[in-house]
Amino acid sequence: MDQTLLLLFIGLLAGLIGGLVGIGGGLIIVPFLVFLMGMSQHEAQGTSLATLLLPLSFLSVYSYNKAGFINWKYVLILSITFMIGSYFGGVWALKIDQKTLKKIFGFIMILGAAKMFWDSYK
Repeated sequence: MDQTLLLLFIGLLAGLIGGLVGIGGGLIIVPFLVFLMGMSQHEAQGTSLATLLLPLSFLSVYSYNKAGFINWKYVLILSITFMIGSYFGGVWALKIDQKTLKKIFGFIMILGAAKMFWDSYK
């Protein structure tokens, strides 16, 4: 498949699922970039972060705000702490070798999936 078409598919799928279930598209974009596009874990994570700046910041937020589903007080608190955490997370990620970073990424995905699966039976 043409790389441009593959990227269009990945972006559309990530945006659709991210907007649908409220996750950062990185959980979708990063694995696709690594496995389908052959990127390193570091490059995939950096590309994903840069990709998510505009769409998540404006379009999805607009829809949720219009429906009254945003707590702006929480947004302020979370945004400030998220910026601090993401800076240090990025610095840390660049110091970790690719194999370890893939394991950490996969472990976090498994934990999140297991928790959501478990909670769906409550």
